[in-house]
Amino acid sequence: MKLIIASDIHGSLKYTKKLEELIINEQPSKIILLGDLYYHGPRNPLPEEYNCLEVANILNKYTSHIIAVQGNCDAEVDQMISTFLINSQDQELIVDNYHFSFSHGHHLDQQKLDNQIYYFVGHTHIYNIKGNILNPGSIGLPKENKEHTCFLYQNNQLSLISLDSLETIAKRNLNE
Repeated sequence: MKLIIASDIHGSLKYTKKLEELIINEQPSKIILLGDLYYHGPRNPLPEEYNCLEVANILNKYTSHIIAVQGNCDAEVDQMISTFLINSQDQELIVDNYHFSFSHGHHLDQQKLDNQIYYFVGHTHIYNIKGNILNPGSIGLPKENKEHTCFLYQNNQLSLISLDSLETIAKRNLNE
């Protein structure tokens, strides 16, 4: 199974278009969205080409492939422009005999984690490809001068993809 795992779009049309380019190129089985899809949040600047309705229009084209979780900036009203559900706090999948748990991460209790599960979270806007708490970074508003990124998972391989270049900037084999 091939997955694209993305987080923290925050209404950035520019980088949602880049995400769509990756989707078209890779043809994933599932697109996992880890929350904070539309609203930029009161502490964040407006992302490039801020346009929530157009972001929703692009994402809605992939409804049958999307698994989404709710982020701290997502509201009930966001469901009105989305044709996929975004009201779940977490989702889980078994992929290639790995247990993947998906959440935005703002409620993640690190005291209750199972080291046999890979936890995919967003929220911090800073990517992490090590350990069992994995973060694809942010599509719309990366922090700490990081790139606009997401994950591509396929055949036990997790790749961190730069949305600026659509190239892999880091890899991890989950078998190791």
